[in-house]
Amino acid sequence: MDAAAYGRVRLERLLAALECGLVERRQVLRSSLLAALAGEHTLLVGPPGTAKSALARRIHLAFREARYFERLLTRFTVPEELFGPLSIRALEQDRYERHVAGFLPDAAVAFIDEVFKANSAILNALLTLLNEREFDNGAGRLRCPLISVVGATNQVPEDEVAEAFFDRFLLRLSVGPVSAEGFRALLGEDRAAQAAEPVVDPALQLDAPARAALVAAASACVLPADVLDRLGELRVWLAGRAQYVSDRRWVKLAHLLRMAAVSEGRAVVSEWDLGLVPCCVAADAAGQQAVAQWLAARLGVREACSPPRVTRVVEAFEAQLKAEGEANDLDYDEGGRLRFSTLDPAALQAGELAGEIGDAKGGAAALRMTYARKRRYGALHIAARTEQVDALIERLGAYAREVGARRIELEAWAAQGLWADPAFVTAARGTLAGVADALGALQVRAQAAGAGFAALPRLEVAGVAPAPVEHETLPD
Repeated sequence: MDAAAYGRVRLERLLAALECGLVERRQVLRSSLLAALAGEHTLLVGPPGTAKSALARRIHLAFREARYFERLLTRFTVPEELFGPLSIRALEQDRYERHVAGFLPDAAVAFIDEVFKANSAILNALLTLLNEREFDNGAGRLRCPLISVVGATNQVPEDEVAEAFFDRFLLRLSVGPVSAEGFRALLGEDRAAQAAEPVVDPALQLDAPARAALVAAASACVLPADVLDRLGELRVWLAGRAQYVSDRRWVKLAHLLRMAAVSEGRAVVSEWDLGLVPCCVAADAAGQQAVAQWLAARLGVREACSPPRVTRVVEAFEAQLKAEGEANDLDYDEGGRLRFSTLDPAALQAGELAGEIGDAKGGAAALRMTYARKRRYGALHIAARTEQVDALIERLGAYAREVGARRIELEAWAAQGLWADPAFVTAARGTLAGVADALGALQVRAQAAGAGFAALPRLEVAGVAPAPVEHETLPD
């Protein structure tokens, strides 16, 4: 069975069934289900009464013949509540084993509420179960059928054991109270639908062969160079902010991106799939927002056509035009020869200029340039400048077309995407629109610079008088 045999349309119908009756929990449910498809775990962080347990139960309904386990942990929780009671018969035979049937080691999907309330012994036992899907039962190690664990907590404590356990959850999703608009829907006429458990057609549920096919397809999915480059840049950026992300987490994140692509029928990960990254690499809502902003400002925009870089190029031409337009030059006559004036010998004899020049040996009688004027430029110089500006304008146009294509690509991805976060899509749209506007403004500035170079004063060519220019008299 290949991944296409299950189909994106069936997944879409499954998601629609699971979301029935939920208020403002669509994205959390979809992200949690994607994590489960990738065999990863999700941690829901938020206050009590925000439908965290309801989300976990709906994730369980996505899988056919999958056993479910749910438990609330407290500081008094004992291992028997999670892993099953000790076997009396095994103890009689000097073996320390548990009856795991019906408990966490026997479950496919589990919800553990207040996951950090348990003692360190339980958390350490959970580490192996969550990561390796194995449970040490006496002298043997059991292979567990666990697909995904959904954990819930109000806050994450800061200690070594909790941090290691926290790292086992690839997705960290914030779940808060509904908005003002959602509050009306929460108390509205659909209250019965919200309270009822959704009905999912068994034909839509994923069985073991369907899951295995998706995993196999994800393993063959291509992670292109541009996506790898962005992830590398993000890793460096996070390191600069003293935010450590383990190598294991990066590997799991890459698999999640591949699963997102193949579940939508794609064989190659899109750069826009990186919108899933913030909740995987940042620990809290503020950090995730910062990562999302970093990504939204860069996705779809190559460094070569980024507004800051292109603006510097346009500014360089504008500065060159200003320098050439304001440059003074020697005064030429109509034939293109330097124009000099001769001092009046009678005036020199009268001593009117000798003292002024300070030359008792008659140096004041030397020829002097009397005027400076705006510099004139040859046709080759002006042609070279305008050709450079024309090339820049063409390049700006190419960049604008490229950004336009990325905008179309983003809309197509968002329209057919199952996992796209609407907030991320909105931010990415805003970035690309801003880049397009900036490129358009820079094109106008470049065209003005080109017109300025074309209008520079020209030298006389083949007896043709140059355009009249304003002269300036040098100060005495």
